Amino acid sequence: MNTAKLIRSKTKGKGRYVIKRTAHGLGLFALEPIPAGTRIIEYTGPLISNGEVDKRPTGKYFFGVNSKWSVDGTPRSNLARYINHSCRPNAEAIISGRRVWIWSKRAIKAGEELSYNYGKEYFDVHIKPIGCKCAKCVGPRRR
Repeated sequence: MNTAKLIRSKTKGKGRYVIKRTAHGLGLFALEPIPAGTRIIEYTGPLISNGEVDKRPTGKYFFGVNSKWSVDGTPRSNLARYINHSCRPNAEAIISGRRVWIWSKRAIKAGEELSYNYGKEYFDVHIKPIGCKCAKCVGPRRR
């Protein structure tokens, strides 16, 4: 079973999101409309020290919550890890204590991909070297 089918089956009971393949990998899409100002989903995973983060050679799913701790969002059960970066996002990440929540910035239509801005540090290290692929930077695709 491929990742998209596996995750879709895990979220079937929730009925709010679906993982789909996009031009830049997998993305998380809304299955129903989401009003502006809605807490959408938590970015989950083990809480690890930033010292431990520094020891790991790779890791695109670490989300720093303060100067000492990060959430390791690597587990595939963390559906929020499938939310892609956008320079014109429809959601934003809000840190509350040692937890990270994704909130809608505006109304999101059913079928629309969820996105948030990953921030300058992540952008400079992981996105800028290969070029941003978000809709704002790439523009509409021609068929």
